[in-house]
Amino acid sequence: MLDLPVPSRENDFYETHIQLLLHSYRRLLGKPLLERSASLSLGRQVYQANFALLSHNSAADPLFNYANQTAQNLFELPWPEFIGMPSRFSAEPVNREERERLLHQVASQGYIDNYAGVRIAKSGKRFLIERAVVWNVYDSVQRYVGQAACFSDWRLLP
Repeated sequence: MLDLPVPSRENDFYETHIQLLLHSYRRLLGKPLLERSASLSLGRQVYQANFALLSHNSAADPLFNYANQTAQNLFELPWPEFIGMPSRFSAEPVNREERERLLHQVASQGYIDNYAGVRIAKSGKRFLIERAVVWNVYDSVQRYVGQAACFSDWRLLP
């Protein structure tokens, strides 16, 4: 695992990374992911949002490089365990092939905006995410740097 700090407004990497996530979302979907708050820094607003937001890098076996507090709570993973973990581990082995198809579809289309799939928390609890948006993330020179997902609809499965 990578030894990265919990995001804060003092951490320029995460402020910049969050801006890339939001800018890529707006560019691909034509609307903002969230409305800016005047009272919170962008990093703090996204980290404390009531929706899950995650991203992974562009490696052959992508590693998570961001997870807001809602995502950490849902997956039952603290920041040091989440960041640097292969993103394939967010799905059970039987669901990884379907997840891989999703990522290839997003890579070719730019985004999908109505994804549903089963994911697994650290404790083994399974949950269904619904109406998730998954999109490609680009840096300031439009170079592909990974993918991100956000969702606010999920339910625990028996």
